[in-house]
Amino acid sequence: MTKPKADPELVTVFDTFQESEAQVVHSLLTSAEIESIVINREAPQDVLPGVGGVIVQVNPAQAEEARNIIEEYKANPARDEGEGEDETGAA
Repeated sequence: MTKPKADPELVTVFDTFQESEAQVVHSLLTSAEIESIVINREAPQDVLPGVGGVIVQVNPAQAEEARNIIEEYKANPARDEGEGEDETGAA
């Protein structure tokens, strides 16, 4: 078993098969002043189907805060799509 190249000091706070979703999480964490990295875990799909994906890692000291931000995002994903801004345009 080969682990992805990553700083052993970092911890994984999010994993997905969607790189775009990982980038959204990375942006959320960056906005909250939490440094994070996105690592692509590629595996040959003909040998290991379904293995791979993308992970987001942070410093262990910020892992709990990062997980809280991610959970809040999962509970309210529509707010980042810009669809809930109809109140400002009402005249």
